Amino acid sequence: MQVNETVVCRSTLTINNPCLTASCTLKLPTDMHWIDWTVMLAVLAGIIAYGIWKTRSVRTAQSYLKGDRELSWWTIGLSVMATQASAITFLSTPGQGYDDGMRFVQFYYGMPLAMILICIFILPIYYRLNVYTAYEYLENRFDQKTRTLAAVLFLFSRGMAAGFTISAPSIILNNIMGWNLHTTIVLIGLAVTFYTVMGGTKAVSFTQKQQMTVMLGGLILAAILIVFNLPKDLSFGEAVGVAREMGKMEALDVEFDLSNRYNIWSGMIAALFLFLSYFGTDQSQVQRYLTGRSLRQSRVGLLMNGFIKIPMQYLVLFTGVMVFIFFQFVKPPIHFNQANLTKLEAATNYQPQYESLKQQHDDVFEKKQAAVFDLVGALRQDDPSAIEKARANVMSMEQQDRQVRAEVDNLLTEIANEKGTPIETNDRDYVFITYVINYLPRGVVGLLFAVIFCAAMSSTASELTALSTTSVVDLYRRSFRPDETDEHYLKVSKGFTFGWGVVAIMFAAIASLFENLIQAVNIVGSLLYGTILGIFLVAFFFKRISATPVFIGGLVAEAAVIAVYFWDRADGVEDIGFLWLNPIGCAVVIGVSFILQQFAGKKPEGQV
Repeated sequence: MQVNETVVCRSTLTINNPCLTASCTLKLPTDMHWIDWTVMLAVLAGIIAYGIWKTRSVRTAQSYLKGDRELSWWTIGLSVMATQASAITFLSTPGQGYDDGMRFVQFYYGMPLAMILICIFILPIYYRLNVYTAYEYLENRFDQKTRTLAAVLFLFSRGMAAGFTISAPSIILNNIMGWNLHTTIVLIGLAVTFYTVMGGTKAVSFTQKQQMTVMLGGLILAAILIVFNLPKDLSFGEAVGVAREMGKMEALDVEFDLSNRYNIWSGMIAALFLFLSYFGTDQSQVQRYLTGRSLRQSRVGLLMNGFIKIPMQYLVLFTGVMVFIFFQFVKPPIHFNQANLTKLEAATNYQPQYESLKQQHDDVFEKKQAAVFDLVGALRQDDPSAIEKARANVMSMEQQDRQVRAEVDNLLTEIANEKGTPIETNDRDYVFITYVINYLPRGVVGLLFAVIFCAAMSSTASELTALSTTSVVDLYRRSFRPDETDEHYLKVSKGFTFGWGVVAIMFAAIASLFENLIQAVNIVGSLLYGTILGIFLVAFFFKRISATPVFIGGLVAEAAVIAVYFWDRADGVEDIGFLWLNPIGCAVVIGVSFILQQFAGKKPEGQV
């Protein structure tokens, strides 16, 4: 094991964890204990074996692509949640909470409303038409080219997302644990591709129920242990009080600001469009609830997801906030990405600056720790003036700490520029996993690694089945081989599933992290989902608009969204939060389609 940072613990508060003493060192292991390996592999192997066993009777293309419509609302709800909750959720979101507090939860405030609208207006149409994919409806309503446009946009967005869901945990485990990047990517990709090819969408739904159970259980256990590891003389209420005074508990911002990514307006309006598109038109989600045994079961499953997701995100973000509080009493690394620190330590010409920054980091931590103790004392006395004075001191030290970390990032950037290789200096995605491998007991570490892999596999499997279904139903069978046997389509479906698995692995191998993973996925979605949603809204609610106007409207909207995104960031400043790209794309589709229809003066070419 390699020693990286020395933990400093000077206080009258006693740390519960016996490892966290003044002589304790913070170590970043390159391998796990055999107990952790056993727990992780047993969980993963058990889930995969269960999924294959439960779907051993899949013999038809319909059963493979759509299931046998036999799933209960409980399984549907967990499957929908597991599809959305990728490894990025459990690696990146706690880092978001650590860095920015609870603000990100506002992103999900529009989800319950989105689920209600989908259950009322969209789900009945899919069930009435008995479709395999959401895009089949578009041909019934418009024509083949419009259906193909929406399907291609979906394939592009989900194909990239599948690569993200594999690459995210692989890159982080490579940087933190020293595991070979490409080997990790291939192992995750092949494991999920194997059982998805074997059982199709039924295997995905059955395994996701088990995976989601493991994920929720592991997350709750981690949150409990993090609170337990806080100083024993620090009550839970005092820990929350410190977090609140440091601005980490703000979960409701009512100020309207387009440049602010996360406030009540972006969550209830902008994100609403994203959720309507993702859950209502994205095949990876549509395929989950079309496996329900009835319309009612699918509705209840969707509503379950909509109302449980917000508390779950509260828990994930709050876990990150508690890790932040933990590191107010135990000195954190100067940078959480161990791979970056290794590069910095190897750059001998930068050692004087690096050593100086480490000394500054130590000094700032000791001063900030003392200020946090003063804040705890003021909170105990319930003295508003003392609380405000202590809070100001803590925030001043926090700002100094951020400045030191920014200087480390600058050194890393200089090294990258000198070598001509890109480097990701944002280390938020490494916060939670660093805490897990250093401060949680054996067995629990293995369980949380299983959580990470379960999340990666569950979301990737959903994406692979959706990509395969859309490829076969909307492109291959519709445009190339319309009259083949069921056996032929079953074989082709398995071939497409395997092929998309290979594509996802290849994309993951060349994908690089940018900014924060959870935001990266949503940015990619926001570039495409607004256009797709606009096409569907025209189909649902504007019955007088025909095929060609909406097709042109879709092309114009996608070009407009991409133009707005890059124009806004040309000066390096984000003036329009990425969530607003969703209503922009949707509005352009509707507006252009409406205008063109007025000029065309024709009735729709077909509608359902």
